[in-house]
This record gives sequence, C-alpha cells and structure tokens, in this order.
Amino acid sequence: MFVKNVSLQHYRNYEKLQLEAFGDVNLIIGRNAQGKTNLMEALFVLALTKSHRTSKDRELIGFEQSSAHISAEIDRKYGTLRLELSLSQQGKKAKINGFEQRKLSDFIGSLNVVMFAPEDLEIVKGTPGVRRRFLDMEIGQVAPSYLFHLQQYQKVLVQRNNLLKQLWGKGSAEQAMLEIWNSQLAEHGVKIVKKRKQFIKKLQKWAESIHQGITNGQEDLSLHYLPSFADAEEEDEAVLFETFMIKLSQMKEQEIRRGMTLAGPHRDDLAFYINGKEVQTYGSQGQQRTTALSLKLAEIELIQEEIGEYPVLLLDDVLSELDPYRQTQLIETFQSKVQTFITATGIESLNTDKLKGASIFHVHDGQVGS
Repeated sequence: MFVKNVSLQHYRNYEKLQLEAFGDVNLIIGRNAQGKTNLMEALFVLALTKSHRTSKDRELIGFEQSSAHISAEIDRKYGTLRLELSLSQQGKKAKINGFEQRKLSDFIGSLNVVMFAPEDLEIVKGTPGVRRRFLDMEIGQVAPSYLFHLQQYQKVLVQRNNLLKQLWGKGSAEQAMLEIWNSQLAEHGVKIVKKRKQFIKKLQKWAESIHQGITNGQEDLSLHYLPSFADAEEEDEAVLFETFMIKLSQMKEQEIRRGMTLAGPHRDDLAFYINGKEVQTYGSQGQQRTTALSLKLAEIELIQEEIGEYPVLLLDDVLSELDPYRQTQLIETFQSKVQTFITATGIESLNTDKLKGASIFHVHDGQVGS
C-alpha cells in the first residue's frame, strides 16, 4: 500500500495543499504548531473517517470555513484508488474513484494506516475507554462488519439507557420492554466481543515476538482481554448470547436504580503483562513505552496478515522520544517494507544513518516545501 499524493483544502491550518513525490520513507520536518501533525492526522482521517485527536469534526475544518476536503491516490495490490473525503456541518461524504459511498463503513479500509503518536502511551496507562477505542479503530480497518455491529450496538445502548432511566418505580408491565432491548443489545454485543477476542489473540502472537526482540529476550509481553460478561476464551456466539442475556437479567434491578447499562462490550477492558506483572500498575515508563511500541508494530503485521498487504505507517513525533536502540529497532522494522511518514522538529533528533534516502518535506505555517 502506497500513498502517491495527497491534497488538502481548508483542513485545519492548511488552506490549500497539494503534495506529491512521496517515497518509501518521508520525513516531515518543522517547528511545533506549524502543521506537521495536521498533515499526519489528515491521512489518518482519510483512512478511518475519524481523527485520533478529537471527536469533533468541526475542529478539522479551517477557521471560518464551512467544509474541509482530503483526497489522495493510493496504490494497492489490485490497482490505484482515488479517495476523497469531505467534512461539513451536514456530515461526511466519501468517494472511491469518483463514486460516492452509501455508508462510511464501505469506505473505511480503502487506505489502511497504523498511527504511532505520543498519546498512544495512554493505550497502556490510560482509561479502559482509550483501550476500547484502540480496539474499535483497529478492528474496524480490517473488518467493516465490526463497524456495523458497533454502530447498531451503540444505538441500542442509548435507547436502553433512556428506558432504564424511566423504569425506576414502575411495574413489571413497563419493564417488559426491557427484554426487547436486551435481545437487540446481546445480538450485536456478541459479534463485537467475538471479533475483539479474535483480534487480541492475533495481536498477542505478533506483539509477544516483537517485544522479545526489542528487549533482547528479557521480557515476555502478554495481552489479556477482560470482557464484562463472559469468559475471555469463549467464542461460541450462542453461548455468548445466552451468557449476556443472563448477566443483563441478573443486573436488572441495579441497572434500573442507576439508570444505565452495566454490562456489555462498552465496559470491556484490555490488560498488558510483562513477565507476569501488570504493566499499567507496576511497569516502568520505559516498559509502558515499549509495550505501546510493540502493539503498534504488531498491528502492522496483523493488518498484512488480514488483507495481504502492509498498511502505511504514521510516526508522529515519536522517534525522538525513543532511545537510539529502540529507534533502530523501529526503523529496521519498517524499512523496505512499509511506506512511512515521520514527523520531527529537526533531522538531528533522528537516527539519520538508518534513514538515508528518505524524502524530506519542510513545514512552516501551513505550507510544505521539499
């Protein structure tokens, strides 16, 4: 997978930008607040139709503008795709080779990216919500059906929570409606849980091997899925459905009192262990950073395994955060294999011996020059 060019219009601080002549490795150099991360974010948004930095699309649109546009040509193993994404107050419109896509889930996966940014450390040490978002974004890239079930689950969850708020003090007749929402919640919930289990199992395989390489075999990394209603190893959908329904029944009175759904994939978590110790609580800053790095490198291999070609790697201001050994490990992982975009405040902060032949672009106040 290879990004041939990218065009931006009214995106963040880019009024208009047309960039071409990308190479296998591309260095985006500039001082802070000039637009380096905005350019990386634009590629991420083109891939996933969402930002990794904000949930508000309005923040992606330039000051006093009504819409923003991102487009790019992507070489895939089966041909070249022209991708276009428009953002406005009316919503998003996506096109592939000039044809508007009826659903955004039909567009996602046309470009696959793996983003590694300083905030990705939060995947390891942050809240469960950060880890759920990580799972949802990454699984959604390679399994569009996952996004469908996730969207339907979230819609049902809102309706069910609204009903729970109304049921306090009501009789069994009014509570009967809850069974309908339970069934719909479980129907989509088990699809989400099953896919997460499968994804984490595959991610574990790659992350474990990569982490051992980075740490010279000194550390064993393991991933543990923590679903809120089922055994972490169970994958049979019928069993998961029945287990979820029983859990909802058991928690009904408590949920009515609190006015919210207390079990389901929206309350799942993911834990990381190094040599048997939980990284979030007991891991050093270096171990947490290496765990996050191992996860990202594992994603690259997992996506290749799933779709048959490597994704594009986006390294936003992270190489300078790594010591020379980890810089070398990371660079050797992507060189000659994955098209990579790297942002940095200066070339001197990078292990440039390993980056010979990279294309260099300089960013200043929303303008980019080579």
